Amino acid sequence: MMIEQLTQQHALEIANDWHYEVPYDFYDMKNDLEDYEEMVSPEARGDRYHQVMNDGKLYGFFCLEQKGERTLELGLGMKPEHCGKGQGAVFLKEILDFIMENFAPQVLRLSVADFNHRAQQLYLNMGFEVVRRIPQESNGDIHLFVEMVKKV
Repeated sequence: MMIEQLTQQHALEIANDWHYEVPYDFYDMKNDLEDYEEMVSPEARGDRYHQVMNDGKLYGFFCLEQKGERTLELGLGMKPEHCGKGQGAVFLKEILDFIMENFAPQVLRLSVADFNHRAQQLYLNMGFEVVRRIPQESNGDIHLFVEMVKKV
């Protein structure tokens, strides 16, 4: 796998063409106008978004945001056709290795929808711990999210 800056072409593909199966369609970019607009705008994305390529094809993406001196917040998405097939650990390990080589944070933080037990289990298996459950605005409503951290 190879990680590089997210291209505009791939940002548009993610925003417009990635559609997840129910209930994971919650993560379709078109379901959250704020997320959609950030994804399609190079100015809004800045240099925070990266693409994960596998054999020359888009496999997934992630974004990083510095939160204080020690904490890096991680958001990520895998191409829908790869989801639920046991490929998450390899995908996440690539991302974590890239983060450690390039940023070396002390704490990694992410939030995952409360219903997404599949992702939560992956994050637990990869060394993240549950911090709290918090209501958060997303997709035009308030939804429960699980905040998780990994001390590195």
